[in-house]
Amino acid sequence: MTNELILTNARIVLEDEVIEGTVVVRDGMIAAIDHGRSVHGEDFEGDYLIPGLVELHTDHLEAHYSPRPGVRWVKTAAIQAHDAQIASSGITTVFDCLRMGSDEDGGFELGEMRSMADALAEAGRDGRLKAEHLIHLRCEVSSADVMDHFIEFEEDPQVRLVSLMDHAPGQRQFQTMEQYTLYYKTKRGLSDEAFAHFVARRQEASAIYSKKHRDAIAAICAGRGITVASHDDATIDHVEEAKGYGVRLAEFPTSMEAARASHENGMSVLMGAPNIVRGKSHSGNISARDLAENRILDVLSSDYVPLSLIHAPFVLAESENGLPLTEAIALVTTTPARTVGLNDRGAIRQGLRADLVRIRHDAGVPVVRSVWRRGRRVA
Repeated sequence: MTNELILTNARIVLEDEVIEGTVVVRDGMIAAIDHGRSVHGEDFEGDYLIPGLVELHTDHLEAHYSPRPGVRWVKTAAIQAHDAQIASSGITTVFDCLRMGSDEDGGFELGEMRSMADALAEAGRDGRLKAEHLIHLRCEVSSADVMDHFIEFEEDPQVRLVSLMDHAPGQRQFQTMEQYTLYYKTKRGLSDEAFAHFVARRQEASAIYSKKHRDAIAAICAGRGITVASHDDATIDHVEEAKGYGVRLAEFPTSMEAARASHENGMSVLMGAPNIVRGKSHSGNISARDLAENRILDVLSSDYVPLSLIHAPFVLAESENGLPLTEAIALVTTTPARTVGLNDRGAIRQGLRADLVRIRHDAGVPVVRSVWRRGRRVA
């Protein structure tokens, strides 16, 4: 028996235009897209119908699992709380970031993230999850133990994205010491002497470990067909290095120069949706709106605020020198899906998965009214 869903009287955001019409879903797939209203089906009352959002980088699960310093929540409960917020924000595919490697900024014990991945897989098998969850391993390559953590995921098919990160001071995100001092000295109340030792240790670890760990992790990812992301690239040399590692996603470049070079070299440039909503970076780096205006922004990530992923495209579409709505929505749907090889979703097109979101937006923050994954309503 065919399972059919009809969504009508909607403003349908397609890849190159917005039409008023009807979408027919059969057995979880988009079967037809028609202009005009149907006498059958769910009346959208003129609301937008967009593809389900694809989130490539969110640290939000970590916040549910460790809501306070030293506190560890029940993993399944943390996953369900995270999933509920993700789905209600219109995200139907999410890459949950798991931290690989501990450093002076903290981290998780060996085995904790492996256990979290097992809990994610079990929750999916048990039908507990509204969104589809995949794994993004955030590898702190300057950490002495990053390979110990990474090797626990060597055979895990959930891993579809790996980022190569180095947060040592004096380069990339922390090219100047002002923000680093705020993050690690002022907030921790370190003395000048203690902070100087802290900085020296981080820089020494970066010099010892970063390159050899980048080489090892990138080689493993190439062998397994896992998408590799660079992180916080600041210079042309960083971009050239990323090209050598086969990077397809440039996360949070910190300079216009690096962002432009990454985009021109075929990498998808990812920036934070909170950066768009706030109009600036929380760490004092380049504005994502400037990248959008220069047409060198390809992907948005909610990073630490899930609802920002649906809010930011409407901010861009309504801002002066902003993007057409179709292009703004592609930043959170079509392009992220293609970047990681998920070619079965990310657009409203016949034959693709019926991952769909109903949005009411007149002004201000858009309202997510309904969410479907594979044609089944999940929120």
